[in-house]
Amino acid sequence: MARAVAIIIARIIFSFVFFMAAGFKFADIGATAAYIAAAGFPMATFLSWVAAFFEIALALAFISGAFFTEASLLAGIYVIFLAFSFHGPSHWQQNQAEFGFFIDHFTFLAGLLFAAVHGPEKWALRHSLIK
Repeated sequence: MARAVAIIIARIIFSFVFFMAAGFKFADIGATAAYIAAAGFPMATFLSWVAAFFEIALALAFISGAFFTEASLLAGIYVIFLAFSFHGPSHWQQNQAEFGFFIDHFTFLAGLLFAAVHGPEKWALRHSLIK
């Protein structure tokens, strides 16, 4: 029972993180677009909307357990992409805190990989493309 409770809490935390990230994007899509453009990406407003809806989809997958393994793996790819794109080595000289933000993404990746391997546990919709 303790294992199931721990995994449910982790799912809630993952969901909350992605719901919160999407919420910030929806609250000021222009600021998100400016941040994306400053990193050198084209079509920043479009990418802002894509990121927000992607984060909502991830949050729903984590909270429901549907496509949990796939969501965990996609989220892992996403957070490492974000680490290198927005907090990578080119940012460390200007602000050493960026190195900490960069490393935090790898900690998150570790949790997501662990989740991908162990699955959503009890109280989950068990749809998956990966067996």
